Amino acid sequence: MKLLEELKSHSSKWIKSKGAAYANFSWQNGYGAFSVNPAEVERVIQYIANQKEHHRKKAFKTEYKNFLEKYEVAYDERYVWE
Repeated sequence: MKLLEELKSHSSKWIKSKGAAYANFSWQNGYGAFSVNPAEVERVIQYIANQKEHHRKKAFKTEYKNFLEKYEVAYDERYVWE
């Protein structure tokens, strides 16, 4: 938890230093972290590379919530963009 707090804090300060267009940048409350089976790394790399096209077909919110439900991960609706 502390690592993510630090990451969000420092990256917010960094992006705000990039110009006035980023002055109001802020991270959402909460976070999610997942591990990846080493045997699936290539699949994850391909998913990331094709995200833009993939999410034209299936909204990220929908996919994320389906993922959480499939793996029985408890979540708070306040942090899932509702």
